[in-house]
Formats: sequence, C-alpha cells, structure tokens
Amino acid sequence: MTLPTPRPAPRLSDIAAQARVSEATASRVLNGKAGVAATTRHRVLAALDVLGYERPVRLQRRSAGLVGLVIPELTNPIFPAFAQIIEQSLAGHGYTPVLCTQMPGGATEDELVEQLEERGVTGIVFLSGLHADTAADPSRYTRLTSRGVPYVLINGYNDRIDAPFVSPDDRAAARMAVRHLAELGHTRIGLAVGPARYVPSRRKAEGFAAALEESFGLSRGQAERRIRHTLFSVEGGHAAATALIDDGCTGLVCGSDLMALGAVRAARQRGLDVPGHLSVVGFDDSPLIAFTDPPLTTVRQPVQAMATAAVGALIEEIEGNPVRNPLRNPLRNPVRNSVRDPVGDPVRNPVQRTEFVFQPELVVRGSTGPAVRA
Repeated sequence: MTLPTPRPAPRLSDIAAQARVSEATASRVLNGKAGVAATTRHRVLAALDVLGYERPVRLQRRSAGLVGLVIPELTNPIFPAFAQIIEQSLAGHGYTPVLCTQMPGGATEDELVEQLEERGVTGIVFLSGLHADTAADPSRYTRLTSRGVPYVLINGYNDRIDAPFVSPDDRAAARMAVRHLAELGHTRIGLAVGPARYVPSRRKAEGFAAALEESFGLSRGQAERRIRHTLFSVEGGHAAATALIDDGCTGLVCGSDLMALGAVRAARQRGLDVPGHLSVVGFDDSPLIAFTDPPLTTVRQPVQAMATAAVGALIEEIEGNPVRNPLRNPLRNPVRNSVRDPVGDPVRNPVQRTEFVFQPELVVRGSTGPAVRA
C-alpha cells in the first residue's frame, strides 16, 4: 500500500510574497498577534487559501451565524455573479452563507424561507425575489419582520415593505441606452423587457419613454407602442425582437443580456446583420458577455458595489442599527432618494432608511453601430 505524500509545511516567504507583505507581518498574522490591520490580515489568510495551505487551528474562527441567500435561478449568469460576491462579503464578516435557488417545479421562495428559519438563520438576502413583483403579496415580508429575522432586498423596490433595498438605476440605464443609439443615428428604437408587473421592468420602460420624448419628441403613448413585455430569457428576447423588427426598429434596448442574445438570434434568422442592420444593447454585463458574437454592447449593473452594500445593510440590521425613512418614495425619483458620498458612491444614512440606488455604466462593444440609411 502506498501512503500519500504529506503536504509540505507552508513557507513563510511564500505566504508573505503572495500577500505582498513582509515576513514579519505574515508571522504576526499566522501566530494570531495583534497590531495588524484587518485588510492586511485578510490578505495573509487569503494567501494561505490560494497556496493551498490549511489555516492554523487558532485562526479558524467560529461562524457568527448562517445567512440565507435566496435567488431565482442560476441559468442567468448575473445571479451567480451576485451570489459569489455576496457570499465572499458575508464570509469576510464571519457569517456562513447558505445559497437557496428556486427552479420550476422546485421549492418556492416561501418554502425556502421556511427552511432557512427552521435552521435558525441570522438573516436573509433576497435577490430579484417576490418583492420585485407588484402582483405578489408583500405581507410575507411583514411576517418575516414580526418574527425578528433581518433581511435585505436587491433589485425591486416596494414601499409596503419596511427593509433596506439595493437597486441599480433602471431608468437611467434605459435612458443611456436610447441616447447611445440615437447618437448613432437610429430613430426607430424599441425596448424588449420583462413582464410589466416587475418593478425593474416598469422603471426601464419609464426611462425608455422619457428618453424617446427627450430625443425624438414622442408622446408616452407613442413610446409605449415601441415596448414589448416578455420573459427575461433568450426566448423572450427573440420573440420581442421579432415583433419590433417587424415594426421597423433598427435599434433595440433589452432588459437583460440574455434577452439581447435572443434579439441577435432573431435578427440573424431574418438575414439581418448585427450591427449592420440592427443594433442591440443589453443590460447586466454578465460574465463572458464580452466574448459573444458580436461582443455585446450593454449597460453594466454595478454588481460588486450593490452586493457589498446589501451585505453591509444586512449586518447593520442584524446588529440592531436599522436605517429608517417613513417618508420614502423612491419610485418618484430613485436617484434623489439615494444617499451618496462626495465621490458619488451610495453610503449609509444614520437617520433614515431608504433605497440605495447605484448608477449603471454603458459599455460599448460590437453589437451597436451607425443606423443604415435608405
């Protein structure tokens, strides 16, 4: 019988080099000594993980508690991107994340929450959940509050739920996409977006209509005729794009990157070139989306900042320092109601609880180009 070769002991010089600190600093961290900044300590511990060494027993801290992360699915790459950053941030605060994913025919959001409560979770993060659905009953969250479970909600504001919200500025995202296409000479621009009952879809539609009025003087009614509500999927984008192409649109704004890929597929089935005949703009800037054919122009959702802010807000809720705003109404003007520091990043307001609204960014790639002139 061949015995496994024992793993060599970690070399202090390797750990220090990986963490970009001195050997003396690395030694202090590994021996649990005080006097080292938290960020430096994290770098040294991360270096141990990267190099494949086990952490010394004295450095293996006990979990501060379980935190549930409830997400709709894993097939859309934007959700795993959020999950990864949220889980990393929770682990950095000492909490153990528990990922709960919904799927057709599987557990519902309510059933997942019930299972999390049975396991005594310290808090819950909801990503694009029922809170974003205006047709859903928000009392499920009120009951969660009454049972003393802190939670934070990402993507989708509901003024009947008293909790921290974190969202991208969906209206601004649609406006910057329309302006980009207008600058390229497109005058017939359409919007393919998710079901109208979802808050992000409504906000994108509002921003789209406002942008068409600003750029072309179209009325709200005229703008609404350029909007197709469908599923947030490749198939939904394909169906919406087919209808908008039939209406003569040469530029399409899509509510997600997957919908945009469906729009590209619909154009090619019609024998149209992207961007030669049809320009397409997505939303999210999902991982790998820059490597599609053509590389997708999209509006980047600030995932890192949003996920970090959501975890920070949840930690404050857990520690009993909620930020409340009984007069809030971000649906009127989400940017005005968000709280920002001097460089434009949302920060916690010690007096009011409000919705944290993060600015998206237009990323121009190969799926948009000048409009074809007759």
